[in-house]
Amino acid sequence: MAQNYDVVIMGGGTGGYVAAIRSAQLGLKTAIVEKGNLGGTCLHKGCIPSKALLRSAEVYATTKNHAADFGVVTGDVSLDFSRVQQRKQAIVDQLHAGVQGLMKKGKIDVYEGIGRILGPSIFSPNAGTVSVEMANGEENEMLIPNNVIIATGSRPRTLPGLTIDGEFVMSSDEALQMQELPKSILIVGGGVIGIEWASMLNDFGVEVTVIEYADRIIPTEDKDVSKEMLKLLSKKGVKFAIGAKVMADTLETGDNGVTIQAEVKDGMQTFNAEKMLVSVGRQANVENIGLENTDIIVEQGFIKVKPSFQTKESHIYAIGDVIGGLQLAHVASHEGITAVEHIKGNNPHAINYDLVSRCVYSNPEAASVGITEEQAKEKGHDVKVGKFSFKAIGKALVYGESDGFVKIIADKATNDILGVHMIGPHVTDMISEAGLAMVLDATPWEIAETIHPHPTLSEVMGEAALAVDGKAIHS
Repeated sequence: MAQNYDVVIMGGGTGGYVAAIRSAQLGLKTAIVEKGNLGGTCLHKGCIPSKALLRSAEVYATTKNHAADFGVVTGDVSLDFSRVQQRKQAIVDQLHAGVQGLMKKGKIDVYEGIGRILGPSIFSPNAGTVSVEMANGEENEMLIPNNVIIATGSRPRTLPGLTIDGEFVMSSDEALQMQELPKSILIVGGGVIGIEWASMLNDFGVEVTVIEYADRIIPTEDKDVSKEMLKLLSKKGVKFAIGAKVMADTLETGDNGVTIQAEVKDGMQTFNAEKMLVSVGRQANVENIGLENTDIIVEQGFIKVKPSFQTKESHIYAIGDVIGGLQLAHVASHEGITAVEHIKGNNPHAINYDLVSRCVYSNPEAASVGITEEQAKEKGHDVKVGKFSFKAIGKALVYGESDGFVKIIADKATNDILGVHMIGPHVTDMISEAGLAMVLDATPWEIAETIHPHPTLSEVMGEAALAVDGKAIHS
């Protein structure tokens, strides 16, 4: 029997389940269709499990290499990777149970199966229907929604010729399930995910080589941050090949692990390791969801939407990784809330993506909001820059992590903050101050006038803000 809903959400990842919660809060009868586990990629194959592994790697590396610096005598330090994986899974399971509880609390119906959009039917001559192929083998369900939100997410992309076999060549999905750490690994791609894995595996004691096609790692970040990250990870032992084009047809796997060649500035270079991790971005899940039964436009692999997140079909919305842009969990959540608010007729503000904070959870961490110095100049801004090192921050010295800096870019004429870029200890927890400052259209002077407690890492923000006008105290 067909079920009627105000909103049916296809995909129960971070964007999908947050949209469902907001929908239920607004009094809309809501359902989620999810073929896997609620929480999606972020909870089960991305944000949470990778950060759990990163934390274990950080604790291991700190204990093994730096405990004596704190006067702590540890003796031999060893790693039980099975317990690392058990801890990761326990965290995922706890959060998964929490999401399931939120669905029950919101009286949100969850259908475990594959959802497909069908054309208009006798049940729904205007809006169409959503068919659910039930995962448990039961008879398919037919849902009749007034509105649909597509939140089907994304999956790891690979390069032509670099087939993911799960044994020698992995994506991040397979890497998260490793039961044993390799002795060495090649990471193809020096973007955010590649750098996080490089940092993690290096801290676990794996010999890591990163092969990046662009002329610098994390190329979407400010050049100064990229340069500092390269320096600090190289100092820890990570090897890099920058401006290197991987020749997929040279890939060989077998008893000797993985061998591949890359075109570098000086010719061809051969790389060898036990495993390979391909980290070259993500592609949207737009297949097999019934888009061919709609007028929805897909451009360069992503669903095209309006600022309201409506597709060409006014009753069908799309959010999260499936629409491209900033493929971040917190972005998907806000897109989902905005879409639901629009469905309800609340006329929400369009999202300003320049005000979205971006994080790299490596060791050291990096974080940013706004535009880079290079982008600011390209846009015609006459910029002034304040930069302050963690080496002059007492709490950073207490932590034993004083590498890195905060950089604030402002417009000389208006004093508006254009971007804030950080690298160093716990900056992913500090970037929200900069994000709030930009949302409130604060100036560097206003950040500097905010009295930052001492001793804290956050003092670096105040000093960097003073540095914009050459007034830093401790430099």
